[in-house]
Amino acid sequence: MFSVGVLTLSDKGAAGQRDDRSGPLLAQWIAPLPAQVVIQEMIADDPVALRERLVDYCDRRGLDLVLTTGGTGVAPRDITPDVTRDVSDRLIPGLGEMMRMEGYRHNPRAVLSRAVAGIRGRTLIVNLPGSPRAVQENIALLLPLLSHTLEKIRGDEADCGAPPI
Repeated sequence: MFSVGVLTLSDKGAAGQRDDRSGPLLAQWIAPLPAQVVIQEMIADDPVALRERLVDYCDRRGLDLVLTTGGTGVAPRDITPDVTRDVSDRLIPGLGEMMRMEGYRHNPRAVLSRAVAGIRGRTLIVNLPGSPRAVQENIALLLPLLSHTLEKIRGDEADCGAPPI
């Protein structure tokens, strides 16, 4: 069982002006891993608060996976990828590239996402866009990769070989 944190970034949501639809959607979609969401929060697009949460989730709580939603675009307050990059020990560029490539098929604006994925200690952090539709599309892409990725981060030494066809 993997422990998961879901963190929504939204100025309007944190101010009570918008409901969080993406965070709960993520929590539903990751259940097949198997995974247990141990914390789910919404905060404003604030770099200090985001850094504090990510460090807490990874270092203090020791979560296996942190999924963020929101703040991945090009607006001035979209800081999620920047902070994620700063707190990560290693990046996994292919995950963000895959999400943008597949997202483009549904919406050409998906290439404006700056979402990143990184590893801090033994925790995988993945940024997802804020829209519920984009969350569904992206988590569907990630699900087949997450268990393997998390096992490898935990130290699994089994060969990675080609996936079954």
